[in-house]
Amino acid sequence: MMVRQLWKRAKRATAVVTGRGIGAAAAAFALVAAVVLGGTVSGMSVAEAKPAWGFSGKWACSGQPVAAGWVITDHDGKGCGGWGSWYQQPAKDGIWTCSGSPVVAGYVITDHMTSGCGGIGSWRHNLVHDGIWTCSGSPVVPGYVISNHFRAGCGGIGSWQHSLPHDGIWTCSGSPVVAGYVITGHTTWGCDGAGSWRHNTARAGLWACPGSPVPPGFRSTSYNAGACDGLGGWQLARA
Repeated sequence: MMVRQLWKRAKRATAVVTGRGIGAAAAAFALVAAVVLGGTVSGMSVAEAKPAWGFSGKWACSGQPVAAGWVITDHDGKGCGGWGSWYQQPAKDGIWTCSGSPVVAGYVITDHMTSGCGGIGSWRHNLVHDGIWTCSGSPVVPGYVISNHFRAGCGGIGSWQHSLPHDGIWTCSGSPVVAGYVITGHTTWGCDGAGSWRHNTARAGLWACPGSPVPPGFRSTSYNAGACDGLGGWQLARA
């Protein structure tokens, strides 16, 4: 395309965005100027370059690190000279991210869409809160336990409920044990068939199941084969 034609298009683009202010008009001219002079903007293809208004992120080539607190939200297989490029944005509650995106601390994965992110699949990230349902494979935020399971959740891959612990809560097999708690009971049918374990705040006299942590300030003493619903257990005493 001739330079004259490009500048004519730039004028028309500027007229369209004039209502958005001088900054928007300048951005439009800057984008076309970059095309005229070199065909790229910040090392990316014209198709990847996004105007300054309305977008909080940036495109990065495959292999480049993701900034702390950011996630990957889009993919262009033709970007960066055919090597592929990824759009990075700061994490926010409810944002959809591409498969392989980092999960920022304090967030969990709550939904899945196989057609998202250019066909590679996408996952929704939400800030954790008591009772939230998360997809299989989601990280468990420190201080939370897994309290329920739904096999058909999260698009069929299964979902798990995150809860803040309390004395006597039943948790699913594989749930972390929060500091200061011990495991005191077991059922094979809980958590939609995955099995469940009861958590209690540690205190002298409780019978703890095999594999239960013993919090600081306590020690295991007598053994009872009938404790922990027949699995056996050790009685806690103050250290």
